[in-house]
Amino acid sequence: MIRNALPLPSYNALREFIRLESAGGILLLFAAILAMLVANSPLAYLYDALLQTTVAVEVGNLEIRKPLLLWINDGLMAVFFFLIGLEIKREVMEGELSNFSQIVFPAFGAIGGMLVPAAIYAWLNWGDPIAMDGWAIPVATDIAFALGLLGVFGPRVPTQLKVFLLTLAIFDDLAAIIIIAIFYSGDLSVTALLFGAAALVFAVAMNRFGVTRTSSYILVGIVLWIAVLKSGVHATLAGVLIALCIPMRDENNQSPVRSLEHDLHGPVAFAILPVFAFANAGLVLSGMSLTDITHPVTAGVALGLLLGKPIGILCFVGLAVLLGLARLPADINWRQVTGVSFACGIGFTMSLFIAGLAFEHGSGDYFAGDRLGVLLGSISSAIVAYIILQLSLPAASPEPSQGAQAKAGPHR
Repeated sequence: MIRNALPLPSYNALREFIRLESAGGILLLFAAILAMLVANSPLAYLYDALLQTTVAVEVGNLEIRKPLLLWINDGLMAVFFFLIGLEIKREVMEGELSNFSQIVFPAFGAIGGMLVPAAIYAWLNWGDPIAMDGWAIPVATDIAFALGLLGVFGPRVPTQLKVFLLTLAIFDDLAAIIIIAIFYSGDLSVTALLFGAAALVFAVAMNRFGVTRTSSYILVGIVLWIAVLKSGVHATLAGVLIALCIPMRDENNQSPVRSLEHDLHGPVAFAILPVFAFANAGLVLSGMSLTDITHPVTAGVALGLLLGKPIGILCFVGLAVLLGLARLPADINWRQVTGVSFACGIGFTMSLFIAGLAFEHGSGDYFAGDRLGVLLGSISSAIVAYIILQLSLPAASPEPSQGAQAKAGPHR
C-alpha cells in the first residue's frame, strides 16, 4: 500500500521531478509536431540529409562512424538512460521502491501494462516474423507526456495518483531496459564485451572502495559506452549500468545520485528528449491511406497502447486487490486509476526508440507503420485519459474573492 503522506525530502524531489517532466512533455510535443511539419514540407530533403549526415570520431585505430540519427539514438539517449538508472537506484535505495508494501499495487499494474499490449500486437502480427520484431513497441510509457497530461489538472490531481503513475513508469522503464538488452542486441563481439565487462567491474570496485567523485565514474562510463557500442549490445545500456555504480551517499552524507539527477533533469527534459523527438517523429504522411492505418503493425501498436495498456493495468491491479496483495491508495478511486491507465498508453519516446531498434534492419514500410501506430495510439490514449480524468478528479477549489479576503481580516 502506498503511504498517505510522503516524507518532506521525498515530496520535494517528487514535485521537482513532476515540474520538469511536465514542462518537458510540452516541449516534446512541439518537437514532434515540428518534425511532422518539416518531414511533410518542401524542406523534407534537408531534414533527411541532416539526419543521414555522417559524423565520425577517430582516435588511432578506434573509429566510430555513424549517421547523425544514430549519434542521437545511441549517444544522447545513453544520457537519458543514465538518468533512468539514477532514478531507479534512488527509488530502490531510498524512495518509493524501497518498501515492498508500497510497490505491489503499481508493480502489478506495470506487469499487466506490458503483457497485454504485447499480446495484442503478437495476436495481430502472428505469422509475420519481421513484424513480430516489434512486439515490445506498445509496452512502454512516456513519463514526460503522461505527467504533462496530469499537469493540466494542477492541484486537482492527488499526490498518490502521481506517485502511482511515477512508480508504474519506473517499472516500465526497467522492463524496457531488460527487453532491449535481451531482444534487441545484434551480433556480439566477445572482445568488446570483455572490455565492457572490465570497465563495469572497475566501476563497481570504485564504488566498493569509496570513490565518490562522479567525474571518475563518467570517464569510466565513456569507456563502457564505447565497448558496449562495439559489442553489439545496444549502447544506451551502458548509461544504466554506470548509473547503478554511482554511490548513493558520500562521506559527508551527501547524495551523488541525487545531485547528478538534479543536474541532468533539465538538459534531458529540455534538450535531449526534444532532439530525439525531432529526429524520430518525422513521419511522411503523403501517400498514406486507410490501408496503412489498418496494417497489422500499425494496428498492433495503436491498439496495444490505446486498449492493451489500460486493460492490462486495470486487470492486474484489480487482481492484486482481489487477492489481498495490495490496496487501493486511500486518496484515489478506481475512475482516477482508469484515467491514469489510459495516460500510460502515451508511449511516445520509448516506443519510438524501441521501434527504431525493432525495424532498424527491416522494411521501411514497417518502420513507417510502427511510427504511425505510436502516434495514433499515443494521441488517442491522451484524449481518452483527459476525458476520464476531467470527469473523475475533484473540482478545483474556488479562489476566494478579494472582498471575502478583506472581510476575513488578517491572519493571526
